[in-house]
Amino acid sequence: MNKKVFILIILLMSISLVGIIAVQVFWIKNSVEMADNQFKSDVNAALLKVSDNISERELDDFYQKLSRFSENRETITESELKNFFYQQIDTTKQETFEYAQTILEENYKFPTTFFENDTINFKKIFSKEKVTVIKNVVSEGDIKLITPTERFVKHKRLNKIEKILLNNQSQVIFSRRPILQRISNQEITLNLNRELAQRGINTEFKYGVYNNEFATKLKSSYFKRDNDKTYMVPLFVDNEGHSDYQLYVSFPNKKNYLLATVGKLLGLSALFILIIIIAFISSLFQMKKQRQIAAIKTDFINNMTHEFKTPIATINLALDAIKNPKIIDSKDKVLRYVKMIRDENKRMHAQVENVLRISKLEKNQLDVSKEKHDLHELIEEAITHIELLVKSKNGKVTVNLNANLSEILANEFHMTNVIVNMLDNAIKYSNEAPEITILTENTEKSVILNISDKGVGMTKNVQKNIFKKFYREETGNIHNVKGHGLGLAYVKKIVEIHQGVVFVESEKGKGSTFIVKLPLI
Repeated sequence: MNKKVFILIILLMSISLVGIIAVQVFWIKNSVEMADNQFKSDVNAALLKVSDNISERELDDFYQKLSRFSENRETITESELKNFFYQQIDTTKQETFEYAQTILEENYKFPTTFFENDTINFKKIFSKEKVTVIKNVVSEGDIKLITPTERFVKHKRLNKIEKILLNNQSQVIFSRRPILQRISNQEITLNLNRELAQRGINTEFKYGVYNNEFATKLKSSYFKRDNDKTYMVPLFVDNEGHSDYQLYVSFPNKKNYLLATVGKLLGLSALFILIIIIAFISSLFQMKKQRQIAAIKTDFINNMTHEFKTPIATINLALDAIKNPKIIDSKDKVLRYVKMIRDENKRMHAQVENVLRISKLEKNQLDVSKEKHDLHELIEEAITHIELLVKSKNGKVTVNLNANLSEILANEFHMTNVIVNMLDNAIKYSNEAPEITILTENTEKSVILNISDKGVGMTKNVQKNIFKKFYREETGNIHNVKGHGLGLAYVKKIVEIHQGVVFVESEKGKGSTFIVKLPLI
């Protein structure tokens, strides 16, 4: 894939990912805001209902008090309600409170413009109230309720005018009482629990009653006003909309409650965002991996071409030489060229076998039967394969077989090839005469094989990738060291099949040590 196209795809995918996440976050934020608005609406409706319930209860109490003064009547007449007198003697304040109310009615007639000799009747209702407070009263506290008939009875149903009259009277009379005599903590708690539960609000709340910003003793424990979590409703509102008391209700766990109400949606959104991010990262990883595979594939083809070009050219030259009449008559020269052709053919065959062997290992098609073998014997066998090559470069192999226990379950052919491959690498990557050290030692349950050289070494990045299939250190177009990057991949796979591990320790310019750890029988 072209580098510019790759960068463009990543850029477009990144923009799309950011856009999707932004939309999800915006949607989540709107969901929380909608839940907050719904919560606020439900709480305000509940508080208004609580305030109405308390006022209704106080009005009922007032009427019950009136009805106790007469038990023989079935109803309260409207005329009795229109002329009302109330007197209360308060020994605590040393004063007498008197309240009097008279309801007046006036009838009016207006001619209409639609029909002749036709009129519309209007009734105007208004009240005259009188409040008197007499100081320095010493007598015992008492309450007097006086009407023209001097008695009231328990009502069955009040009409609209009667309700208005009683409401006006109760507001004036009860407004003089301390708040603790008008309402209790229990009543507030029960009302709040009931009204909030009816609206599906099941979270902890705290409340407090204030008298025009001054706290009263009516409150729950640990109540604290918070602008974001506290709601207010006036209590005992008069006909003019005025109130001296306010009920504040706070919800300490409001944030958690709102999150819980949209928890499933938030969870799904978070899950989808996570999936999108994982998919995006995985796509980038796969794209990067495909680019690496493409580069490895190109490098592999170049290496294969380079590896096969030389033996093919050698074989062609040998064949051309044999065709020469001067050569074909010489038996020794023909045999020498035939041997050259055979060696180059074996070289190409070995390269093909390496590729096929790795392919079979990847597909688990390679037969790796195991038998009891001595690792030291396998090492000595492997040394014979590279001994002549080391001598040709004036190198040496130092062997320290220190392991007391060296018997393992192994496949003789493949394990020998593993050791040969590591020795071959030590020779190829030594610029000067190769100096190779082979060491074995024991741990509690394993035998360890170390193969060290004083070659060119490798960087940390190369060490991470050295056992990957087709990997070779980048050296530009220089091919001083032949190979396809298959040898060490084969080594790792065979060692793992033998339940062992292989790793490398190296420093650039100072050589490398390959370490193989295999389980003992």
